[in-house]
Amino acid sequence: MKFSKLFAPTFKEAPKDAILPSHIFLLRAGFIEQLGSGLYNFMPLGKMVLNKITQIVREEMNNAGAQEVAFSVVTPADAWKASGRYNKYGKELLRLKDRKENDFVLSPTNEESAVLMVANKITSYKQLPLHIYQINTKFRDEARPRFGLLRGREFTMKDGYSFHANEADLKREFDLMEQTYTKIFTRLGLNFRAVEADSGAIGGSGSKEFMVLADNGEDDILVCANCSYAANIEAAHRAKRTAPCEAPETEGMMKFHTPGTKTIESVAEFFKVDKFFTIKAVMKKAIYEDSAKIVVFFVRGDDDLQETKAQNACGALELIDADESEVREAGLVPGFCGPFGLPRDIDFYIDAELENEREMIAGANEENYHLIGCAVTNFNKTRFKDLTEVKAGDKCPCCGGELRVTKGIEVGHIFQLGQRYSDPMGAKFLDENGKTQPFFMGCYGIGVSRLVAVAVESSHDEKGCVWSKELSPFALEIIISNAKDENIVNFATELYEKCRNLGINALLDDRNERFGVKMNDYELMGFPYALLVGKGLANGEVEFIERKNLEKQSVSVDKILDLIKEKLA
Repeated sequence: MKFSKLFAPTFKEAPKDAILPSHIFLLRAGFIEQLGSGLYNFMPLGKMVLNKITQIVREEMNNAGAQEVAFSVVTPADAWKASGRYNKYGKELLRLKDRKENDFVLSPTNEESAVLMVANKITSYKQLPLHIYQINTKFRDEARPRFGLLRGREFTMKDGYSFHANEADLKREFDLMEQTYTKIFTRLGLNFRAVEADSGAIGGSGSKEFMVLADNGEDDILVCANCSYAANIEAAHRAKRTAPCEAPETEGMMKFHTPGTKTIESVAEFFKVDKFFTIKAVMKKAIYEDSAKIVVFFVRGDDDLQETKAQNACGALELIDADESEVREAGLVPGFCGPFGLPRDIDFYIDAELENEREMIAGANEENYHLIGCAVTNFNKTRFKDLTEVKAGDKCPCCGGELRVTKGIEVGHIFQLGQRYSDPMGAKFLDENGKTQPFFMGCYGIGVSRLVAVAVESSHDEKGCVWSKELSPFALEIIISNAKDENIVNFATELYEKCRNLGINALLDDRNERFGVKMNDYELMGFPYALLVGKGLANGEVEFIERKNLEKQSVSVDKILDLIKEKLA
């Protein structure tokens, strides 16, 4: 293509709310434009990249045996009500009515649509397994859209749904999709890790996220220095911690007067013990579909509560901070709350690492009093949950190696849903024994439009984007330094036509612009290679530039086509 015909307006400055490199450079280089809050148009350059990503995803999904479909973006609300997600999903689900007052949603995910497509059409185990997928537009009404394509409201996603006769076959497909996603992200040239993850609003179990490691990532990831273990902080586990010193000796559980000791620090100082031997109470207001109540979570004094784990433990839609008046109204004593002697109607959970611990110090549920010599025993097993936030320096649950924290951007997520959707929606089949049962399902998502931004976050410099050959809109830009020099124009144009005949996707910058403007645009847009045809042509030389490091080399005109073929053909 000739640059003079390319619709790619560039800008010296990005909007003030653009703070990440991907947001800044994609806007400035004319790959995307912002239409509204969290809404973006793809300009020709951006659409070229999006198409390349889409094609790689499609090829690998088809190679894995999945079949492509397309669901309606607008979904009847009845399907979401049948699955139980209509009220649970939250404000991110955009609900709307048509002129007849029928309820609809703009789907952020399509589990319900997939179930409706398969139900009553696949009726026997002999027709299973089945995997259908789409690459389509989604909408999630984010409260604070930001970071450009990384956190938009409208986005393009690949979402796949598999149907199985049993859990063993579901696990087989789950493992196949992990391999398939690994192939996809490897072809995209990304530095990524598959990590354990929380299933969130989609539900199910056996969830894994694919995270691209990036300094500007939104998510904290725990990775082991010695083995392959990696997990999102929301789902990370650790080996049980050991005491840093000897436990304090007591003669059984006793109540002590501890005036004013409302913090873990003050309790540890009062009793002259390590915070490891104290129990911290975190009181939250749990929001459910039709109610709200105070829930107490107990963790070790020098640990922190991981809120996603806590929310999963109590099954709440949301956890918010409880104010002191609400806590007292529930019969609790702020600053002196412990798991022993709680009011009967209080829902509480204890971190699993505290089970069977002894010689602990906890609140006595009485103003200005604590209990010492506590044994965390005789509680119902269901009270113990994994509640603790894993931190850097904790030990790996697999090998005992040290965990470290890194940043990542989620680009894919795979789930073993089980019968989470098929059962409530009545999607069933006859198994090999002639019995009717709900399908076992898996779902598998990739943020296709997000990957455009992720690629830039992974590969850029202070001047602009640095695209890989796999994703770049053009493999080579041929720059005419002086559009008024007939010899330069003729040579560059002839070389451009030769590249096209070789199947090399080249861009000829034939604009009547200053040389500095052309070079700035090349560095901003970030195509892998450029060929500068300028004054050196008089001496039989042109300049070949690699965008990754901006290294330049002079090449004789009779060898330049061979070099281009070596690099790009």
